[in-house]
Amino acid sequence: MKAAEAGPAPQVFRPPVSSVLALDFQQLKAKLQTYLKPEDVGRVEAAYHFSADAHAGQFRVSGEPYVSHPVAVCSLVADWHLDPQALIAALLHDVMEDTHITKAEIAERFGKVSAELVDGLSKLDKIEFRSQEEAQAENFRKMLLAMASDLRVILIKLADRLHNMRTLDHMRPAKRRRIANETLEIYAPIANRLGLNDLFRELQELSFRNKYPLRFEVLAKAIRSARGNRREVVGKVLASIEERLPQWGIGAEVQGREKHLYGIYRKMAEKRLSFSQVLDIYGFRVIVRDVPTCYLAMGALHALYKPVPGKFKDYIAIPKGNGYQ
Repeated sequence: MKAAEAGPAPQVFRPPVSSVLALDFQQLKAKLQTYLKPEDVGRVEAAYHFSADAHAGQFRVSGEPYVSHPVAVCSLVADWHLDPQALIAALLHDVMEDTHITKAEIAERFGKVSAELVDGLSKLDKIEFRSQEEAQAENFRKMLLAMASDLRVILIKLADRLHNMRTLDHMRPAKRRRIANETLEIYAPIANRLGLNDLFRELQELSFRNKYPLRFEVLAKAIRSARGNRREVVGKVLASIEERLPQWGIGAEVQGREKHLYGIYRKMAEKRLSFSQVLDIYGFRVIVRDVPTCYLAMGALHALYKPVPGKFKDYIAIPKGNGYQ
């Protein structure tokens, strides 16, 4: 399922296709050269040219050449340092569905492993359901089955969904909402289960913005207004923590962060709170070397700030469902 489908080129201005693609791939190639052998970079480059030829004449709804999408997906999985077979599959992940290329041709040119990965991705795209409830349950189960056979299929699919979510603006509002809801219900939870926290949060934020654009803007405005008032408080809290921990003989890295919009929205909706009633818009992270020091740091912080009754959770003793500890 694609957020921006292949099709005839819309009537918009585009720079020459060759120059756009060349720049995109050169940026990807530079990234690959940081961790792949030269011969493996060459194999990925061959897959890029193969994909560009297969998708020639196809464009996204935005007007970009369609192959810009698999290049972007490949760049995302390269950030995770996936192997050459997975990178090749990322570049070819739509060729079986959108072109005349077959699995046998991919296997002959790039090996059986990459062909199996592309085939697995194509099968995920063909899943159809009779109802929303069935879609959520069955799609989730099938994704887990694919994960059991090869985790790389899931990682490429998540990268595919992330790039599609980043480029939803050119789609019709109704389609944006449908894709955003699917992402929120299916793909974001899978990213969370895999411990891909940055990806999980970005998928949630993008889904929230596209599913409920007005609510997103109202909440974003409230956050911006509150940010100026609370910045000084956050600085004082950070300073007090950084001062207190050494007094207890604790070496630590202390970080402050703003809670993501979707997390705030969900808390407000579930607990029926107003924005002013959300107490944890800002969070602080104390990173130490081991578990005993973590509990020692907790004691130091509880001596500095009293915990809110009923709000303390110990994810060391009782990890989250996704294994977070």
